[in-house]
Amino acid sequence: MQSVHRALDVIEVVAAAGGLLAIGEIAAACALPVPTVHRMLRTLVDRGYMRQLPNRQYALGFRFVPLGTAAGALLGTDAESVLTGLVTALGESANVAIMSGDRAEYVAQVPSGHSMRLFTEVGRRVELHCTGVGKAMLAQLGDTQVDAIARRAGLPVHTEHTIATPQALHAALALVREQGYAVDEQEQELGVRCVAVALPNGGPTRMAVSVSGPLTRMGQSVIARAVPLLHSAAEQLASDITAGN
Repeated sequence: MQSVHRALDVIEVVAAAGGLLAIGEIAAACALPVPTVHRMLRTLVDRGYMRQLPNRQYALGFRFVPLGTAAGALLGTDAESVLTGLVTALGESANVAIMSGDRAEYVAQVPSGHSMRLFTEVGRRVELHCTGVGKAMLAQLGDTQVDAIARRAGLPVHTEHTIATPQALHAALALVREQGYAVDEQEQELGVRCVAVALPNGGPTRMAVSVSGPLTRMGQSVIARAVPLLHSAAEQLASDITAGN
C-alpha cells in the first residue's frame, strides 16, 4: 500500500505544479529518494500515466484523458447546465465538490460573469471543516466519523473565523443539519462567503453543490435566494448521477 500512496503522491505533485516537473523537484516535493521516484516514474511512463520529455522533465500522460472523461461523466451530462443555472440566477460562481479521503475536492465549476469573482480550480482539494461544501458533507456523517476525520486531518486555522476545536465543529454541523445548508463565513479566506448543500445521502460518494462570492455581494438576501436553488440543483445532480449509473 505504501508504494500506491507514493505513486499517487508523485502524480499529485506533478499535477499541482501544472503538469510538468523535473525528477529532482518531484523527489524533493514528495520527500523521497531520487532512485525511488525514478523507479515509480518508469512504471508510470510504461503505463501511460506519465511522459518523459526530451528535456528529461516529466509530464502527466495522456492515459488520464479518458479517465478524466469517465470520471466527469459520473456527474451527469447536465452538471454544467445545472451550475450555469445557479450562476444565471444568483450571479456568483457555482461549484460541485466530492469528499475525497479527508478533504473536499472540487470536480466542476462555472464561474460568475463579474470581473471580481471566485475561481476555484477543478481538482483543488480543501479542508472539510472550514468550507461550505466540506461542512455540508460532514453533516451527513455521525459524530464518531467526524471525530476520526478531525484527528487525521487536524483543524488548521486559516482565518480568525476558522473552526478550531472539535466542540465548535460539532456545534456547526448540528446547525447545518437543522437548517439544511452550510455556510463558510470567511473561514477559509477573508472576504469570501460560500453557501452549500449536500446531495441527498445514499450514494457511495458524498457530494455537495455551492455558490460562492465576495462578502460584499453574498449578503443574507442572496443566501435566502440561493438555498432553495441549491437544494433543487442537488436533487437534479443526484438524479442525473443515478440515471447515469
